[in-house]
Amino acid sequence: MANIEIELDPVDFITVGTIGPKGQRVFHLQAGKDDQIVSMVIEKEQAWALSEAIKELIDDLDERHPELGTSGRGLGNMELRDPVEPVFRVAQMGLGYDEDRDMVVLVAQELIIVDEDEDPDAVEPSIVRMWCNRDQMRALSEHAMDTVQSGRPDPKQNGRLVYYWT
Repeated sequence: MANIEIELDPVDFITVGTIGPKGQRVFHLQAGKDDQIVSMVIEKEQAWALSEAIKELIDDLDERHPELGTSGRGLGNMELRDPVEPVFRVAQMGLGYDEDRDMVVLVAQELIIVDEDEDPDAVEPSIVRMWCNRDQMRALSEHAMDTVQSGRPDPKQNGRLVYYWT
């Protein structure tokens, strides 16, 4: 895939959702601005870690800058929007904060699998930057955690029957 850079500044919506039955769900991070919808595949553990990191960041921002914050913008439907056509699988994500704009940026970087005969330094991963207000990020954090927890009652079973002997 060609190296792409997408900047959604600011997003109209951002969400985490799944496609598929419990035990076989594929997690997606999705954001959009105007008519552009960008979807990326993430792991369940990434959705959980993202939720935790956002909660920690927003709690810290609310404590440090209580005069800024809730705007009430961008909340509502947290379902995935069609079409769900992932641009890439996410390797890593990072969060940043622009104090002047009171905006949080979520940066997602593509997972690159390099062949043995390729130079790993020559391959540039694709990147998506999603600029969000605090309310959008707070809603994303809560929804991502709910989505992760809505799976199987015991995720350790991983779709298998587990027998216990006493």
